[in-house]
Amino acid sequence: MTIAAPETQIVTKWKVACDGGDGALGHPRVWLTIPQDTGFVECGYCDKRYVIDRDHAHDDH
Repeated sequence: MTIAAPETQIVTKWKVACDGGDGALGHPRVWLTIPQDTGFVECGYCDKRYVIDRDHAHDDH
């Protein structure tokens, strides 16, 4: 059984920061690197999924 991520965000950078949003209700800021092979990464705190837009991605990895 596959469970969908709570939220998905399309991004153009291979490194993203996640703090859970919602100010004090969030979590500590973590930096995540999107692997080229999968094209997405999920935050270990809030399970938010970041998906790279390969057509518009910045080559900063």
